[in-house]
Amino acid sequence: MPRRPVNYDEALVPDYVLPDPLVCDDGSPVTTPHVWREKRRPEILHLFEEHVYGRAPGAPEIVSIATLCDGAVLHGTARRRELRVTFRGDRGVGSFDMLLYTPAHATKPSPAFLGLNFFGNQTVQFDPSIALSPRQTRDVASLGIIDGHATEASRGASAHRWAVREIIGHGYALATVHCADFDPDYDDGFQNGLHRLYDPPDPADRTSDAWATIAAWAWGLSRALDVLVSLPEIDANRAAAMGHSRLGKTALWAGACDERFAMAISNDSGSGGAAIFRRCFGETIGLGTDMVPYWYCSRFLDYCDDEDALPIDQHELIALMAPRPVYVASAEEDLWADPRGEFLSALNAGPVYRLLGADGLPVTEMPGLDEPVVGTVGYHVRTGDHDVTDYDWERFLDFADRHLTR
Repeated sequence: MPRRPVNYDEALVPDYVLPDPLVCDDGSPVTTPHVWREKRRPEILHLFEEHVYGRAPGAPEIVSIATLCDGAVLHGTARRRELRVTFRGDRGVGSFDMLLYTPAHATKPSPAFLGLNFFGNQTVQFDPSIALSPRQTRDVASLGIIDGHATEASRGASAHRWAVREIIGHGYALATVHCADFDPDYDDGFQNGLHRLYDPPDPADRTSDAWATIAAWAWGLSRALDVLVSLPEIDANRAAAMGHSRLGKTALWAGACDERFAMAISNDSGSGGAAIFRRCFGETIGLGTDMVPYWYCSRFLDYCDDEDALPIDQHELIALMAPRPVYVASAEEDLWADPRGEFLSALNAGPVYRLLGADGLPVTEMPGLDEPVVGTVGYHVRTGDHDVTDYDWERFLDFADRHLTR
């Protein structure tokens, strides 16, 4: 059966009713923070595990943390390290490399932004001391990724997305890991990455709620946070999960699953991230999973062109962060990610925030271009397309200054 065609017309958005995050599965209302914490929040979390992202394993034993490089950068204002973290899974040993920038002159532990990168730590800054990622990934010749591997031409190829100097200047640390250290961003039948360490040897034994790639990446963010917790120069109680595009989906899911994250930031995350599924605008479940079915558990494919049957929607993903702060960022020309749907998701998480004594998003109408609105939930839609820009980082840093420096 052919898929519903992509829709970029608001007039063609179907009528829909969002699931109420403050009504339990048995129909009883959520009227107190205690009922939310003890009953409703676990229900919603389990629904996302069962129907969207899959169930991840628990935390592993960290075997070792080795230093690959260490030095002063940015004219002495920052310390740059790359750490190789080795951990023990159920069926073997795995590792990931964390690139870490910390303020050189901080007098107390620094809050941190933590996010995955797409093509290797060497893309974050032009720095020959950073190891070229050995992981197999997608070809992007313009970024120096040739035949699935990083080349010297990839150094600093994504530096414009990371604003390292500005992050350090605001007193924050920045930690990042190549997403392929946890799972490759291509359909490998769940035979590589974390899945080889935890999944049954026969792929036929995977269940419909077995964790997929977004869940593996989110699990990886939590393991990176485990490392930050161990570093005395980092205040891991003030760590923000940040991500762009598919890694924005990951940051929201990581923040929902791991309440140690003090904040989550989603940039152009779209379907499976901040955008409302039921709007059927831009990337839908069917269109998205036709391209990247491995991002989600197999049960999620049941909702292709049948979004109303999904028992949850993405405003409830944001609500799982409550009362912790969340920032959602959109781009005017990025219609595939449905900017209005991202705004509505942030807006409709509000009842849970208010139940828990926070203010949620402080508006009811979508703001104009480049007019950020900020409460415990923040939002902006900027001019431009699908990317992370200096404007985005200015807003994220302002938001963190408001919430993480208290």
